[in-house]
Amino acid sequence: MFKLKKLVSVIATAAICLSMASCGESKPAAGGTEAKDDGGLIKVGIINNDPNESGYRTANDKDMKYTFTKENGFDASFAYSLKNDEQIGFAQKFIQDEVDYLLLSAADTAGWDSVLKDAQDAGVKVILFDRTIDADPSLYEASIVSDMDKEGQTAVDWLKGQNLPKYEIIHIQGVMGSAAQKGRSGALDTAVSELGWTMVTQQTAEWNAEKAQQIVQSVIDSGKSFNVIYAENDDMAKGAVAALDKANISHGVGKDVVVMGFDCNKWALEELLAQNWNYDGQCNPFQASYIKEIIDTLENGGTIAEKIVIMDEKGFDATTITQADVDNYGI
Repeated sequence: MFKLKKLVSVIATAAICLSMASCGESKPAAGGTEAKDDGGLIKVGIINNDPNESGYRTANDKDMKYTFTKENGFDASFAYSLKNDEQIGFAQKFIQDEVDYLLLSAADTAGWDSVLKDAQDAGVKVILFDRTIDADPSLYEASIVSDMDKEGQTAVDWLKGQNLPKYEIIHIQGVMGSAAQKGRSGALDTAVSELGWTMVTQQTAEWNAEKAQQIVQSVIDSGKSFNVIYAENDDMAKGAVAALDKANISHGVGKDVVVMGFDCNKWALEELLAQNWNYDGQCNPFQASYIKEIIDTLENGGTIAEKIVIMDEKGFDATTITQADVDNYGI
């Protein structure tokens, strides 16, 4: 039987394991998944967001491709989109192709009940990764995810702890409706409402650096005052900083503008180490080994004790981060 305790143990050692994965390379799960009784490979359809979306997504996709190989007992097909309706179309196609497992990182939390019911009726087992969805838990076997609400709350708690004389915030959001956007936005929205912080602007850049740069440049051109950039991923933080640099506005520790990002790309953590940025929230992309363990358990006739497995994550402060942190946690 699959034991949650075993997964928690795996998660607890993530800090050590990530040192081997910091360049976007993850090791294959120990021992290949056994081939099915009929001698065939386990057929999986993997639906993900665009690998070019961010460094996080590139690492996540690479981890999946490194794990779900023929050598490990899988016949894997991959489909990518940042649009929910396109992802649902991919899911319908995989069901028609009679995959054994459907692995899903949803672009949006809503709209999945019908297609997941179709999967269940067809005997296709669904495993969520990276992002949660708003669907009946009976429609999927397990969910291997980050706690996006906690990521947002950890970041906002850190920001509150800086005790700034004023909080005038440029909030750059990810793709609207995604679990990451909702979790990272929610905590900040609450703080602005309850603590009287000023939201100078709140716009989506859809995880894109150039769009983030345009948003910040627009605020600069307007002459509005701001001292915090809260960007919901590293690429958007990078784009925001490009606009600051172009306008000769200082940023980082002890400077005019506090810069916050998420995902812990290695280059972003190096910006923290140089104190050019102030904070980066971890989002762990290495989920494939957890998914493989669940599939192994199900294929061997076991059951899943707990549906939801939360990745272990933390936030990094530019004043305390070390080179070892960069090496161990950077993706």
